[in-house]
Amino acid sequence: MFREMRRKDKEKSTDDITRIIKDGEYGVLSTIGENGYPYSTPLGYTYINGSIYFHSAKVGEKLDNIAYNENVCFCIIGGTNVLPEKFSTEYESVVIFGKASIVEDENKKNVFISILNKYSKDFIKEGLVYIDRAISNTTVIKITIDKVTAKGTPKVK
Repeated sequence: MFREMRRKDKEKSTDDITRIIKDGEYGVLSTIGENGYPYSTPLGYTYINGSIYFHSAKVGEKLDNIAYNENVCFCIIGGTNVLPEKFSTEYESVVIFGKASIVEDENKKNVFISILNKYSKDFIKEGLVYIDRAISNTTVIKITIDKVTAKGTPKVK
């Protein structure tokens, strides 16, 4: 179903994959709409128990696309270092293939708290108040990972 990575010499280890996912600031979610075109959205995310989570408005193109086709791709770019004199770049990236689903249960608040800890750890008290106000107006999406690959150059960490 999924192709093997062509450049095995650049393949990252499982530990590197976990580190890149956990340390990544943003990822790009790609979905397919009814019109057959891909739709990519940069977004913040969190990683909990081997799954990717993010939040969204209650309506929008990415939610329509997920309702149409649950298969998604999520790309995270880790460290980069452009080497202009070598016409190259040191880099690391993760590509995740998975299935997206809406989180409806008590886990929804846990996802928001994880996002709060990742992006606003110095504002936990204020963030908890914000979550309580905003949670009913947002959707949380879980990506259950089917396949993950990572590649990069050895020097980037």
